[in-house]
This record gives sequence, C-alpha cells and structure tokens, in this order.
Amino acid sequence: MTGRHAVAVTGLGVRCGAGATPEALWESLVRCRSAISLHAFDDEGTVVHPAAPMTGFDPAGYLTVKETRRADRSVQLAVCAAADAVEDAGGLHVPSARRAVVTGTGYGGVISQEAGIGHPDVLYAPRLMNNAGAYWISARLGVTGPSLTISTACASGTHAVGEAMQMIRAGCADVVVAGGHDSPLTPTTALAFGRAGAMVTECADPVAASRPFDAGRQGFVLAEGAAFLVLERLDLARARGARVHATLTGYGRTSDAHHLTAPHPDGAGAAACMRQALADAGTTADAVSHINAHGTGTELNDLAEARAITAVFGSRAVPVTAPKAVTGHGLGLAGALEAVITVMSVREGLAPPTAHLTQLDPRCELDVVTGEPRKIPDGPVLSNSFAFGGHNACVVFDSPHV
Repeated sequence: MTGRHAVAVTGLGVRCGAGATPEALWESLVRCRSAISLHAFDDEGTVVHPAAPMTGFDPAGYLTVKETRRADRSVQLAVCAAADAVEDAGGLHVPSARRAVVTGTGYGGVISQEAGIGHPDVLYAPRLMNNAGAYWISARLGVTGPSLTISTACASGTHAVGEAMQMIRAGCADVVVAGGHDSPLTPTTALAFGRAGAMVTECADPVAASRPFDAGRQGFVLAEGAAFLVLERLDLARARGARVHATLTGYGRTSDAHHLTAPHPDGAGAAACMRQALADAGTTADAVSHINAHGTGTELNDLAEARAITAVFGSRAVPVTAPKAVTGHGLGLAGALEAVITVMSVREGLAPPTAHLTQLDPRCELDVVTGEPRKIPDGPVLSNSFAFGGHNACVVFDSPHV
C-alpha cells in the first residue's frame, strides 16, 4: 500500500424505488420496507410481474424538458443521483482536468432501444448508448479528465467504483464521480428473464418476492435506478474540511471462466475475488465486520456465494446482509447501490436486516442478519457483486477514523 493515495467517500446520491435519497434508502433497509410491488411492464398490462420501479420520478430541476427528451430514463436517473452525490460532497474542488467519471450499466438505454425499433428518430443512437450516462454527467460537472463506462452485467456498478479508486491511486484523477445506473423495466427484458427461469414472475405476496438465501426463493426481481459516489483523495478531502463518510480501501476483480450465466458452483472465482479485495485493503478475513452480499435470490447464485463466503470466512463467522430483498435487482445499478449501502453501514455501525427471510436454506451456512439491524464494530466491510458472464467484483470500505 506504500505510495498509493488513500481514497475517501465524500458524496452519496441515489434514485431508486427504495428511496430517492441515501437516508430514505437506509430507512427502507433498516425497517425491511420493500420497494417491490406488482408492475405492468407494458401499457396494455399483458406483462405484469413483481418489480421495483421508481414511482413518481421527475428529473425537473436537473434536466430541462429538451434535455429529458434527449436522454433515456436510465440516464435521467443517473444525472440526478450523480448531481446529488456532488452536492453531498460540497462540490468538486479540483481543476476540471483532475476530475473523472466512471459509470457502470448493464443494459444502457434499453427503454429507448425497444421504443425505437423499426421507427428510430434522429436521437435513437445517442439515447441507447451505454456511455450516454458518462457523457451527460461529465458535461454537467465540467469533467475534462477521464470519462468512461463499464458494462459487466450485474457487476458493472462495483467495477465502476473500484476502477475509480484505481484512477485516484494511480494519480490519474483527484476526484471521481463513480456509480451505476439501469432502467430495464421493459416487457422484452421481463419476458426474457422470466422465460429463462431467473426472475420471479408470480408469487402469493409480491412485496416479499425477493428472498435471498431463503429456502423458498423463486428468483430475482427487476429494479431500476441509479447510485453514485464521490471519491477523492483522502488528504485533499481532509485539507478542505470535507465530511468523509468512509474510506474505500480495497478492490478485487476476477472471472469464473465457467459459464455465460451460471456461477461456478463451488464459488471459487467469487472466493478469489473476496481474498483479492481484502489483500488490496491490507486486511484479513477475521477483521471484517460485515458482508453486503450479492444475494440475488436465485438458487445457483445464492449457493455459489454462500460457499465462497464460507470458504473465505468460515461457517457463520461474519454477519451477512442481502439488500436486494428490499431494493430488487437493478442489474448494472446493483453494485453501486450496494456500495452506497455499505458506506452507510460503515458510517452508522449497523448491518441492515435481510427482509423476507423466513427459512434459511440449510445449504447456505451463513449468519444472515434478520429482524432488526445488528450493531457492528469499526472495521472493514465487504460488498460483493457476482455477475452473468462470471464477472466478479468486490470492494472494501472502512471507517475514516481507524
């Protein structure tokens, strides 16, 4: 770790069904207040499944009417969340060339893509580009340093945060606005995941449709939203008197090289990723106070992740939370949203409970937090993302006071 710039988290911003602010999101998590309900994916109401939309979203005040027409809903959510993160940080206090943006998205402008098939207008291509979010944010924030987009399915948001940290460590930027965004609530997306057997299509109680690690799980639940963090050099943040929510200390990324959609059943790639992140943070498994699990609620993912956590930490050795029980699964958004949640766990000293877990799958030898939030000591907290394609990404956050 010698010679590397330490990285602070100074700003947080979110837009999702579980909350339009980090505080509202946190309240939903600690109270197990699910954002999931029955959702009509098409205007005719022929595709209706549990989902976690952001109802009442309005980008007014962030984008003009003309700008809104030019941006996919996913990008609109991203601009709002990124702007809020920068406001929370108290602004960007470095020259424009020392600023950077890294966005993660799995689906890009899929709403615009589906709506324009067969009759595209002149703005069709720029609306659906995966890097549109990075453009809009960099233009809005005056970023003339690096601006890029990562698309690694459900690991995109975590990869974006981790790569942003590497930029600061390497001296490529002093402040990076990093996060993820996706708005995949389209009929084609829902039908595809439903027919693949990965997504919940019907259940007795839609509010409890997402049940990670539960013996009665039925799959994941689609969600939309955006989440961004402002990362900056810790020394510069302290010099300007910034509030530091947490420090970002470690990053791991590995590949399963196993299957296009299924994780390696023994979780070897995921375990290697967690070990890599901990080593990068200069810490050990026994120091970790909490794990924010990827926890999608699909059998293959839950079992592989549980085996990986057990391999690294031991059976029931560290408290685990699966926020997707409340937030749903936002694909490229997920890792960034859970990075925000993990930062708040560090800041508040609490592990939120996992909602709707009534019977832990006995094959998952985990200490899953349920019922009430659990107090955790100062120490490293790990956030996991394990995606289709075998893309694994983990980040480690810690208290700025240790």
